[in-house]
Amino acid sequence: MDNLVDPAEPLDVQIARLKKISAVLMRRVETQTDRDGAAYSQFERAVVLEDQVRRRTGELERALRLLNESNAKLSAANAQIESARRDLASAIEAVQEGFALFGVDDVLLLFNGRFCWQMPDVRAALHPGMRFADYIRVVSRSPMLRLPSGHTPEDWAATRMRRHRRDHVIFNLALTDDRWMQVSEHRTANSGTAIVQTDVSDLMRAEREQRERLLDNQGRIIRATLDHLAQGVAIFDAQGLLAGWNRRFRILTALPPQTFTLGTRFQRVTDLLLQSFRLADGESAARIAGWMQDRAAPEALFFELVQQGGTLTLDGFAQRLPDDGFVVSLTDVTAERDALRRLARANEELEARVAARTDELRDALARAERSNASKSRFVAAASHDLLQPLSAAKLYLSAADAAGTNANVQKAGEALTNVERIIEALLDISRLDTEEEQIQQGDLALNDILASLASSFAPVAAAKGLRFRVRPTGAHVISDGLYLQRIVQNLISNAIRYTDRGGVFVGARRRADRVSIEIRDSGPGIRDEDRAVIFQEFRRLHRRASASEGMGLGLAIVERACARLGHGLDLVSRPGRGSVFRVTVPLAATDPGPRQDDGDPRHLPSLAGAGLLVLLVDNDHELRRAMVALLEGWGITVLDAEGPDDAIALIDEMDFVPDAMLIDYQLNDDVDGLDLAAMLRKRFGWRPARIISADRSPALRERCARMGLFPMPKPLDTEALYHFLSNVNPAIA
Repeated sequence: MDNLVDPAEPLDVQIARLKKISAVLMRRVETQTDRDGAAYSQFERAVVLEDQVRRRTGELERALRLLNESNAKLSAANAQIESARRDLASAIEAVQEGFALFGVDDVLLLFNGRFCWQMPDVRAALHPGMRFADYIRVVSRSPMLRLPSGHTPEDWAATRMRRHRRDHVIFNLALTDDRWMQVSEHRTANSGTAIVQTDVSDLMRAEREQRERLLDNQGRIIRATLDHLAQGVAIFDAQGLLAGWNRRFRILTALPPQTFTLGTRFQRVTDLLLQSFRLADGESAARIAGWMQDRAAPEALFFELVQQGGTLTLDGFAQRLPDDGFVVSLTDVTAERDALRRLARANEELEARVAARTDELRDALARAERSNASKSRFVAAASHDLLQPLSAAKLYLSAADAAGTNANVQKAGEALTNVERIIEALLDISRLDTEEEQIQQGDLALNDILASLASSFAPVAAAKGLRFRVRPTGAHVISDGLYLQRIVQNLISNAIRYTDRGGVFVGARRRADRVSIEIRDSGPGIRDEDRAVIFQEFRRLHRRASASEGMGLGLAIVERACARLGHGLDLVSRPGRGSVFRVTVPLAATDPGPRQDDGDPRHLPSLAGAGLLVLLVDNDHELRRAMVALLEGWGITVLDAEGPDDAIALIDEMDFVPDAMLIDYQLNDDVDGLDLAAMLRKRFGWRPARIISADRSPALRERCARMGLFPMPKPLDTEALYHFLSNVNPAIA
C-alpha cells in the first residue's frame, strides 16, 4: 500500500490515485473469475483502504480548521495586547506624577515622561533594563539632590536600599533650590516595584511658613504670659547667656538696665545680685556652682535670697531645659516668711500652754488610773471571795439532792451556775482592764484548743438540735493559750445561743503568715447599725440581759482580749442569713506548714493566701478523707459531704458559698454528680467545678460538655487538681 500511495504527496493527489486503483480493482473483479476468491479479497481490501482514506481526510480537515481558528485567536490576542500596551502607555503618560515600574528582578520595565523630571541628569540616564541599584546610585550622585547634614552619597544610597526592602514606604526627598519631591514606593502583586513621585514643594513651603507664623504667635503668647506671671523669670541658653526675661524679674532684682540685654552671662547676673542680696545659707553658693558645672543633673535647684537689711526675701528655683539651657524663677516670699516667724512665736506660746495643760491631764489620768486599778482590784477580790461560797452552796445543793429528783434544787443549782459564769466574766474583764495582768504569748497548737472546745460544746449544740462541726487543723500560732481559748469559747457560745436552726461551723484558714479562725453560724444575723452595740458590756440584741440568759459580757471580753493580744477581729453578717466572726492570729515560726500529698514529690506551693473554701462531695469515705488531707495540706478549707442530701443540708445550715466544687459522679441511685452540680448552679450561679469519676466513657464526657463541666478521671492527677484550684478566684463572703 505504501508503494501505491506516497504520503508526502498532496491529499487530493492521493485521493485521485486511490480512486483509480479502486476502479481497476473493480473491473478486474467483474471480468475475471478466481476459484480461490483472491479477487474478492482484494476488493475487500480496497474498500477498507477507501474507508481509511476517508477518515484520514476528515481528520486532516478538522486539524486544518482548528489551526486556522487558533491562528485567528492568536492574532486577536496579539491585537488586544498591543492595544492594552498602548492604553497603558497613554495612561502612564497622562498621570501628573512621575511613575516607574520595576520588575520582580529589580529591572526597570517602563516609566513616564514626568519620572525624575526635577533631576534632568538622572532622567537622561534612565533606560528600560536599568537595575534598581544603578538607578539609586545615579540619584545619590546627582547635584540636584540635597543630602542630609553629615551624609555622603554612599550613606544616602545605603539608607535608600534599606527602604526598598520594605513592602510600602513613603518619604520626602529634599532637592536644591528649595524643592521637595515625595516618593511613594509600593510592592506589586507579582513582587515588582511601582514608584510614584509627586512635587510637594509648594506644600512644604506652606507648612514651613505656617510653622514660622505659629512660632511667632507662640513667642508673643509666651512673652505675654511671662509678663503676667507673679514670679520673676529669666531664661539662659546652653552657654549660660541671657535669652529672655520678664518685667517682674527686673522689678524684684532691681538690677541696672544695661544688665538686661541678650547675651549677658549668668555669672555677671549673679555677681550683681549678690551685691544687693545674700544667700540664706552658706552652702547655697557651692550648690549653685556645682549645679552649673554638672549639666547632666536632672534635679531642680532651690535657693533663697535675702535683701541686705532683711526687707525682701526671694525664693529661687532653677530647672534645666531640654536644650541644656535653664530657667530661673524668683518669687517674693517676704510676707510668707514674716507669717512663718509670727507662727513660730505663736507655736512656742501654744506649746508652753499645751505642756502646762498636758501636765494637768497627766495628773488627772494618773488619778483615774489609780481609781480604775483600785476598782479592778476590788472587783477581782470581790469576785474571788464570792466564788468560794458559791462553790460551797453548789456542793450543799448536790448533797441535799443526791438523787437529782428535786426540781427546785436543780433550778437553784442552775441559777448558781449562771451567777458563777457572770462572776468569771467580770474577772476576765477586770484582768483585761488591768495593765498589771501579764500576757504570756507563745507557740500554740491551735488544734488542741479547737478539739477541747469541740468536745465541750457538742452536747450543748445537740440539745438545741443544731449541727456543730469543728474542722481540725495542723496550724501553730503565737498567742496566749488561756485568752485565745476564752475568745473562741465565747464566740462559739454566742453562736449556739443565738442560732435556733441550722448549725455552727468552726475552722481555720491560713492567709500568708497569719491564721484566720472562723466561727460561722446560721443565726438571725446582725445589722450594720448594731455592730458597735454588740461589743458593749451588758448589751444584748433584742433580748434583756439576765443572769439566766446571759449578761452580754461575752463579746465585750472577746473585743478586749483581741485588743490586748494584738489579734484582728472581723465580723461579716447578713440579717436573716447568719454571721461569721474571724479572729486573725500570727502563724508561728515553727509551724510545720501545710501537709503535702505523699503522692506528689514536687511539693506544690501552698494556696493558703487565696483563702479558698471548697465543697467536696464523695460517698467513698477513705477517698474523701485522703482528699481532705491533700487539700488542707495546700492551705484550702474543705467542707466535705457524703452525698447530695448532706451537701445541701450543710450549705443550708452553714450558709456559705463555695469558691469551687469537687463532686464525685457516682453518688447514689437517684442523683449523680452532674445532677447535684446543676442543683447547686441554680442556687449560686456558675461556680468552678470538676466531676470526679473512674468512668471514661464518651457518654459521660458528652454530658459534662453540655453542662460546661470537665471530668477529672480517677486516680486523680494531683498536679491537674492543683492547677485547677490555683486558678479559682475566691467568692466574696
